[in-house]
Amino acid sequence: MSLWKALDGARVFDLAQPMRTGMPQSPNHPPFRMVLERRHGDMVRADGGSAANEIIVTGGHVGTHVDALAHVSQEGLLYGGRSAADVMSHEGFGALGIDDFAPYVGRCVLLDVAAAHEVATLPPGHEITAEDLEKAAGTMEIREGDAVLIGTGWSRLWHDREAFVGQRDGVPGPGAEAGRWLAERRPRVVGGESIAFEHIAPGRGHATLPVHRILLVEAGVNIVETMRLAELLDFGAREFLLVLGPLPIVGATGAPVRPLAIVG
Repeated sequence: MSLWKALDGARVFDLAQPMRTGMPQSPNHPPFRMVLERRHGDMVRADGGSAANEIIVTGGHVGTHVDALAHVSQEGLLYGGRSAADVMSHEGFGALGIDDFAPYVGRCVLLDVAAAHEVATLPPGHEITAEDLEKAAGTMEIREGDAVLIGTGWSRLWHDREAFVGQRDGVPGPGAEAGRWLAERRPRVVGGESIAFEHIAPGRGHATLPVHRILLVEAGVNIVETMRLAELLDFGAREFLLVLGPLPIVGATGAPVRPLAIVG
């Protein structure tokens, strides 16, 4: 059977947040900006035609994006014990940058921790534990090389910038124990709804990021952040095909992505 025939009747969910000036983001990264450089009418061709275009300025970790393995170091070392200084220059990273990420098309498991707690959205500052992940997984098997997403319902707060960023009240996310639980299952990539795939305690901000260390530096597992999962969670999909291809920006530590979930 042809691939497109196999997808007859499938539903596609767009898992990317819309990118706009002023959207919620980590204070650690340059913000997204878009302005029209040329408007219709600024230049009109002899035949009456006109074109508009824009300039886009953004950090690599703003909006829905994938973290490259070069994004985090520990004691000066990247994944595999590679010295960050040896592969880093003003032009970016000569290894482990986002351009090294091969597009992912494969099985994805969604662990709905919010549903496991019988709520639509986990409370601010909730630390996701290994027990939470076990409960959300139930009888679903996580295979080596799968993509694994954690559902917290946090993307429902996207339009409330202060609450979404969580500088005051915190953000739900995996703690170090849950990070190790994920790493032990050897996924290809993991992802979630908040701007940092971490438990952010009230008033702490991004003071420490142990799950980034465990996954990026120790396990070599890429992270997708700021995903829009609410619609997928409400639909009840827990296993589906994920298409994930970040922009191949050479030497970058991360890049925007528009993930697609295909549910049969």
